[in-house]
Amino acid sequence: MIFRSLTSFTWHYANRYKWPVLGLFAVGLIWAAYFSLNPMMVKLIIDAVAEHPTDELIHYALGPICGYFGMAIVLLSLSTAYDYLFLKVFPRIRADIIEDMHAHLQKHSYYFFQTQLAGTLSNKISDLSKNIITVLCSVIDDFFSRSLLFIFSLSTLFWVHPLFALALILWSGIFFLLSYTLAKKSEKYSTEFSESRSTVMGKVVDAMTNIFNIKLFATEKYEHGYLRKHIKEMVDKEQRLHWYMMKLKSIQSVSITLLIFAMMGLLIYTRLQGWITVGDFALVLTLTTGIVDETFYLAMQFVTFSEDVGVCKQALSIISRPPDALDSPEATDLAITKGEIVFDKVSFNYFNGQPIFENLSLKIAPGEKVGLVGLSGSGKSTLVHLLLRLYELSSGRILIDGQDISKVTRSSLTRHIAMIPQDTVLFHRTVHENILYGKHDATEPEIIEASKKAHCHPFILQMKEGYQTIVGERGLKLSGGQRQRLSIARAILKNAPILILDEATSALDSFTEQQIQSSLDYLMQDRTTLAIAHRLSTLRQMDRILVFEKGCVIEEGTHQQLLDLRGRYAQLWSIQTSDKALV
Repeated sequence: MIFRSLTSFTWHYANRYKWPVLGLFAVGLIWAAYFSLNPMMVKLIIDAVAEHPTDELIHYALGPICGYFGMAIVLLSLSTAYDYLFLKVFPRIRADIIEDMHAHLQKHSYYFFQTQLAGTLSNKISDLSKNIITVLCSVIDDFFSRSLLFIFSLSTLFWVHPLFALALILWSGIFFLLSYTLAKKSEKYSTEFSESRSTVMGKVVDAMTNIFNIKLFATEKYEHGYLRKHIKEMVDKEQRLHWYMMKLKSIQSVSITLLIFAMMGLLIYTRLQGWITVGDFALVLTLTTGIVDETFYLAMQFVTFSEDVGVCKQALSIISRPPDALDSPEATDLAITKGEIVFDKVSFNYFNGQPIFENLSLKIAPGEKVGLVGLSGSGKSTLVHLLLRLYELSSGRILIDGQDISKVTRSSLTRHIAMIPQDTVLFHRTVHENILYGKHDATEPEIIEASKKAHCHPFILQMKEGYQTIVGERGLKLSGGQRQRLSIARAILKNAPILILDEATSALDSFTEQQIQSSLDYLMQDRTTLAIAHRLSTLRQMDRILVFEKGCVIEEGTHQQLLDLRGRYAQLWSIQTSDKALV
């Protein structure tokens, strides 16, 4: 869902609730009519008092008096109707925007989120959902209603005497052209301020996310200084925006004062000429005062409106960026019958950087357990990321059971792959919900059984709330080993035909690792498995081990075959076991 402009974005959501929105416009129309007719009632009452004797006063004044009070009742009804329609439509629009923007962001690639601060993105969604309501209200309440008010008032003034209407037309043309031109320029300042504010909020969230590192390195003062630089930039841009707005208000105030003087002069002149009655004098004075008040209010709203528009445009420019991880229209669901994986002449590089793979070809048999070994940066993790389609290939193909994964839906691909990452990050939810993430329709006995196989059931029961315990943001209430065991339970519950282990036992002590290894052995049965490990002892039972170096497989074979080869794997094994005889 891509929007070319803020107008199309606003229209899209307003059109979903067109009848309540039209009702709000109708309320604005009636309010504008009331504003013009109410002074008319006052004029008729004053003329009745001034032009008729006391004994005829009730006869001539009763109608206008009843009309005056009747319109007061209408105004009260309008207020109630507006509140009802507001509650009917705007909370829903806000909820729709949050839901739609969240869904839109999920369609972006893994790389997109690597280059964006999570706090900045969430702040933009918040800004958009909140400020778009203010923009809509401004359009309906301020610009639409007050434009009609101006038209109705102009008609009334023309009816009293064309001179008053001519003066108002001349003044309003200059006033609104000047206000629009100046307010338009303020959008630039507003957008810059909004971007700076989003950056500051993103930095705050980033610091909160890394609070462990801040405490570990005792860098609270450094973080304050780091944030202060961005805050200073935000303050400078906000001050520049509001200094400009102060100039705009001053110009508008002067022009409004000139209108009052002009209208007062015309009133005195036309009354001396006998062209208007006392009631007309009161009518024009009341309307002019009301128009001045509403115009000054509208001028102030130009400031707020420009800020809100700038915030929305800035947020929309990021959030509505076209997704870069969409399935092709011809994509089909992946169907796995065996679990064979083929890397066919795969080439890949990270965003025009140094190539990671060049024409890499691998074949992993159905049910084969393959270990991936190599120094950091050799391509092990990149290989599994490509299998998960977190990145797209530069060239070549990856096939699962003969199906090109670039031509299948991402959801069906990841549904058939379970992964236990090295650094398990959990949702700020209950233990139960985090395990259930592996299979959303799992039963309670299935969850408990998976937990037992992952050896996390005992420590879960020791928690005060058991399976309903909140694990904290990113699972920080749990130890690294506990988080990893929950991840294993999640993978067991998912029961996918392809399994990826990325240092699955690295956060565990030796005793717990032995417990978990039996669970992993069970989990790997009859599954095609890719296991990344720096601790080579965990790969001894693998069917095959691939040794990576600079994106190439330089050795492959079983644990014993690679030791007999006395190459790079044997060197790594020697370092870990201190067996100097093999070097």
